[in-house]
Amino acid sequence: MNIPFETIDWANVPRSEHKGETGTAWWQTKQFGGLRVRVVEYSKGYVADHWCTKGHIVHCLDGEFVSELQTGESSLLTKGMTYIVTDDLSSHRSTTENGVKLLIIDGDFLKNQP
Repeated sequence: MNIPFETIDWANVPRSEHKGETGTAWWQTKQFGGLRVRVVEYSKGYVADHWCTKGHIVHCLDGEFVSELQTGESSLLTKGMTYIVTDDLSSHRSTTENGVKLLIIDGDFLKNQP
């Protein structure tokens, strides 16, 4: 995949709303073939409505959230922290008490390669 140089002014990228088990997520998404780049905001009290198996690079821009694994483990990520996971290696979901703003990058490059 070839992506020419592009700047993204997130203020001009439309937001889509996604309800969680509780709370709401707002996504601003740019798609480049097999690469998706998003700024995602979770409202106060957000709990994801599913366990995700997709791979991501998630960087916390502001606030804090907990990434829960279906195995029972959890990690608190605060502003400036990042997590990385490959497709199908860990079922995970996000929760936040006070809201958070994230940069999330995912795509074909994170496919599980046995």
